[in-house]
Amino acid sequence: MNVEEISDEVADRLNISQGEDGKSLSQEPAQSSSQNAPSPASAAMLPELSPGRAMTEKKTVDEVVAELKKTPFFMTELEENDDTEALKALAYEGTPLEVGSEFKDRGNECFRAKRWADAKEFYTKGILVLAAEERKRVKGERPDPTITEDEVEAQRSALVALYVNRAACHLELRNYRSCWLDCAAALRLDDTNVKAYYRSARAFLAVGRIAEADDACARGLALDEANKPLRGVAQDIVKRHEEVTAKQRAESERVAREKRRQTLVKVSLKARNIRTRTTAQPPEMEDAGMKLVPDPDDPRSSLSFPAVLLYPAHLQSDFVKAFAEMETLADHLAYVFPLPWDAAREYTLGGVECYMETLTGGLVKVGKKVPLLKVLSGNVEVVDEVVRIFVLPKAKAAAWVEEFKMKKAAEKGAG
Repeated sequence: MNVEEISDEVADRLNISQGEDGKSLSQEPAQSSSQNAPSPASAAMLPELSPGRAMTEKKTVDEVVAELKKTPFFMTELEENDDTEALKALAYEGTPLEVGSEFKDRGNECFRAKRWADAKEFYTKGILVLAAEERKRVKGERPDPTITEDEVEAQRSALVALYVNRAACHLELRNYRSCWLDCAAALRLDDTNVKAYYRSARAFLAVGRIAEADDACARGLALDEANKPLRGVAQDIVKRHEEVTAKQRAESERVAREKRRQTLVKVSLKARNIRTRTTAQPPEMEDAGMKLVPDPDDPRSSLSFPAVLLYPAHLQSDFVKAFAEMETLADHLAYVFPLPWDAAREYTLGGVECYMETLTGGLVKVGKKVPLLKVLSGNVEVVDEVVRIFVLPKAKAAAWVEEFKMKKAAEKGAG
């Protein structure tokens, strides 16, 4: 029997709005010197640091993500990182602020050229440099007496800008999780950074985490109520929420309607004394199934069943999607015959006999002009919502019936 098998079954690319100052990138003052900038060779030596690990202590990335689900923007621990420790041994020309700022400037150049991956690499290298300095301060290591408080603040400001700018790269590259992790790191250092809230909201919205997107957006608007990019993402959040709510409502209504229809079918089957049984592996039948027609919501409608016409003498079959209770076998055999593979023309309306299996494993002969309802109300059952009817040429029917009985007897004996 050939039964067609059908299986059931976006984030659109985000267009990054300009920041509140009309620029896409953070433009904090950079105290860099071209003569002190690291050479391309030394820049290439810098290790890659995975997003979200540069500013966390005693936590794995997964633990940070778990905490982020609750309070996305207030991470308070820093993590020791082998990559950063290795970085400490590298020699740079210039102060950490100068080196970090130089990497930020190079990243900005790549970002303006829409070379998102290259920009991300430069921002990462700058983060490695300045995050190492921040880690020293958090650990309470003896401060460098040559570094003033103003320079410490400048380092921290540059580090925030690097995180926010790398988040923008992740947003363009659709690395949404990395985007909100970088924004979280920036907000831990400066919880007034509006761009971090904006990019976090965009990343959360892109993956359908509407509640977190709304939280990020609300925090940003609390700082700058007139911020156009944030107001734009707020409108997108409202729209997405309405779409999701409408979809959920429609799905709930569909499920409730389907459940009500199934109940009506069960009641109709019981009223007609039709027995049914379901096996462990029912066949997939697309949208075919027992249903009330023409109106599935009206209990006064007639029952309709999928049916399989089995031709055991030739190991063939036909599938009838809807066999109404008051229709007869003749109604369907009339358009099924002649069969394309029946070269001997053994299968004609008057030249075949039809059988169904009984509840006890026997056979009952089905008249071709008897309504299906009368047949199903007898000593038969509908298995997996499908009516199964054996169709045989009259000349071969008796032999097949005997063979069928022998097989059933053998099965019972083996059992």
